[in-house]
Amino acid sequence: MADLAAPDHACDLAAVIAGLFVYPVKSCAGVQVEQALLLDTGLEFDRAWMVVDGHGNFLTQRELPRMALIKPQLKHFEMILRAPGMLALHIALDQVEAPVRVGIWNEDVAAFNMGPVAAQWFTDFLGVRARLVRFDPDHPRVSNLDWTGGTLALNQFSDGYPLLVISEASLDQFNKKLTAQGFAAVGMERFRPNIVLGDAPGELPLAPHDEDRLVLLHIATAYGPVRLQPVKPCARCPIPNIDPATAISSHAVGDLLQGYRQDARLKGAVTFGMNAIVLAGIDQLLRVGQPIGASYRFE
Repeated sequence: MADLAAPDHACDLAAVIAGLFVYPVKSCAGVQVEQALLLDTGLEFDRAWMVVDGHGNFLTQRELPRMALIKPQLKHFEMILRAPGMLALHIALDQVEAPVRVGIWNEDVAAFNMGPVAAQWFTDFLGVRARLVRFDPDHPRVSNLDWTGGTLALNQFSDGYPLLVISEASLDQFNKKLTAQGFAAVGMERFRPNIVLGDAPGELPLAPHDEDRLVLLHIATAYGPVRLQPVKPCARCPIPNIDPATAISSHAVGDLLQGYRQDARLKGAVTFGMNAIVLAGIDQLLRVGQPIGASYRFE
């Protein structure tokens, strides 16, 4: 643990960052990256854009599974969106159009319209009237203070929190159960994490759902400590049922979760992974392979 970046106290377990994922457009495919800048809202560009309907209300794979087939790519100055049967859509990272108000869950949120070309592209592919918007950082969106313990935690167009953390051990256990029922194993992309925890070399392996039991994550970076706090179990909707490669939905994933992941902390809702907030380390670079020290929650 000597290579850990200045932990506040002794850690109960060791891990590494085994994977990093950014989801530039809410509910579209994710981008697996080797490194990502940590902001107060989570990983840079995560859920910075969102697709809305003709009334300005957010659209997701829940209603439109084809959104899973929209694949973003982040370049130096632009985001490139590709989808089957469509020409690539290029979105400049530093340009927006008129300010708008959009709805996400029960919130009215400030955003920017991304223009008629993007609107037509999404409308043509999804088969419904749609347009692309970008989050307005001048109007912060605050995570639920009841779950953050009063800590002011910001996010963009995520479902509510800056980061989602899942361990490889949790997915491995899930896939053992899934294959025992005769179904094919699924990838981590089904569960849409930002940070994937893996085993640290020479240390005890992580147990399934260790992320549920952690109160702090201390991540080593080159320029200072990062501290993340898991705050709320992630309640799962039908999206993990959708195969990200085909956009075809089946009930196998959800049915299995229902059988062993009902969570008393959320009144029996099915959970997988932990939502987390940023306590320290804004503007630090997270990289795959970085060591993590973690502290258990004792209640």
